[in-house]
Amino acid sequence: MFLPRPTSMQTDNGEFVLDASTAITAAPELRSTARWLQSVLRPSTGLDLPFLSHLPEAQHTIDLRLGEGLGPEAYRLRVSSDGIVIEGGDPAGAFYGCQSLLQSLPSEVHRRYEVAGVRWAVPAVRVEDAPRFAWRGTMLDVARHFMPKHDVLRFLDLMAMHRLNTLHLHLTDDQGWRVEILRHPRLTEVGGWRSESPLGASPEAPGDGRPHGGFYTQDDIREIVGYAAQRHITVVPEVDIPGHSQAAIAAYPELGVGGEPAEVWTRWGVNPRVLNTEESTVAFFRDVLDEIMDLFPGPVVGVGGDECPTTEWSEDARTQELMRERGLRHENELRSWFVRQLGSHVTSRGRRLLGWDDLLEDEVPAGTVVASWRGMTGAVTAARRGLYVIACPDDQVYLDYRQSERSDEPIPVAVPVTVETTYGFDPVPPELTDAEREHVLGGQANIWTEHMDSPRTVDYFAFPRLCAVAEALWSTGERRYEEFRGRLDHHLARLDAVGVEYRRETGPLPWQTRPGIVGRPSTLAEREAFIDVLVADIKS
Repeated sequence: MFLPRPTSMQTDNGEFVLDASTAITAAPELRSTARWLQSVLRPSTGLDLPFLSHLPEAQHTIDLRLGEGLGPEAYRLRVSSDGIVIEGGDPAGAFYGCQSLLQSLPSEVHRRYEVAGVRWAVPAVRVEDAPRFAWRGTMLDVARHFMPKHDVLRFLDLMAMHRLNTLHLHLTDDQGWRVEILRHPRLTEVGGWRSESPLGASPEAPGDGRPHGGFYTQDDIREIVGYAAQRHITVVPEVDIPGHSQAAIAAYPELGVGGEPAEVWTRWGVNPRVLNTEESTVAFFRDVLDEIMDLFPGPVVGVGGDECPTTEWSEDARTQELMRERGLRHENELRSWFVRQLGSHVTSRGRRLLGWDDLLEDEVPAGTVVASWRGMTGAVTAARRGLYVIACPDDQVYLDYRQSERSDEPIPVAVPVTVETTYGFDPVPPELTDAEREHVLGGQANIWTEHMDSPRTVDYFAFPRLCAVAEALWSTGERRYEEFRGRLDHHLARLDAVGVEYRRETGPLPWQTRPGIVGRPSTLAEREAFIDVLVADIKS
């Protein structure tokens, strides 16, 4: 029934039935959660569910409280025929207790109209639960294909439904700049759209001839961040530099090596165009990060640092002069220098830097959060160097990867990552010591959207694999996939009610296929050999 699976659960005799006499009570700190619960329950049940400031004598209530002896995000749920009590170790815990309550009700509770003929009964049960990891995340790439604001809000609701608490928002890349920066308006005026997109994953893929673009105003960002906070989700922004930056260079050519004009990139893959490393460019991105940090109040700010080719730097006389002035021996040190300048700025404002594991090829600022994507090598190395770790290995939790060996998977990329694969994900490398394991904050699934040109396509790639990741990041103890499959079958009815166009176990539906569009599949052996080359320069 429950997804993610609770730490402990005991069923009792009886049930609680929501009816016209049911009311909601809440401690003062939990009133916003009570209002949220009302907003979910009222449309489908048709019940008024008034909010009461005190517990009535005739108890037929859903009572939200803060409970003793519960840690962060932990909760207790007690259901009897007399009432429902949800206790949270903090407001987030109470919210997750409400999510468990919703999972105990018929799946029709997620419909947005009054559903007739449903008995809104909750089985008597006692649940105590707490998450395994503090960082339970999803990385959503809105740079390659823009996701409109209302669809981001819907995605946040789906994350909250699965008790995921961190949205890593990939806001900039070669193919688009998606956040308004008031001091540098051309970033969105020019960098916010491209003339076309590749139709397929091969280097020779034709362009589709269709302009693509969009960006979030600063008011949009405030709304997204506020909406997420109400659901106890932290939004982590990422501005990807000094590689993956052609959209910024198109807007301001002086940011590029040599100052040559460029257009927003219309291809996928790793782009040789990178930022120059002049002090003026560092100052430009300090401005950008100042506005980003004003918009996103969370403790972590991403600057990428991944896939930064050094060809332009090695061939540019001015860059070589800067390296000599700074006492840098090779171009990777220059990338590290650039990231450290911005890292110091982020740290000066009381935040932590987030970067991809490519940064481990050289010196990384203390306190940096490293996202280990090229397998788990980065996770092991970062933890042993005393850095914080977010595990997101591509062969386990990259949700843009194909979901089977079937020939009709839409634009198949890399190796198959199945629901069973994602369910087996463990963010903690087994070779770490107990002390080193403390540096692993958690994990996340990454949704890169090169081949996801609509929110419904994101649905297909994300679900139900993201359901499995959510349980892997929440639950403690032994996990058995077959037991999870039974609960997932029940959970899919909830996704149907919400309107999620997930991938069926039998394969893609006809309109989810992309016939005739070439992908880039590989075998596991080919992928492992490729990753081994990529991580060869990581320094322990």
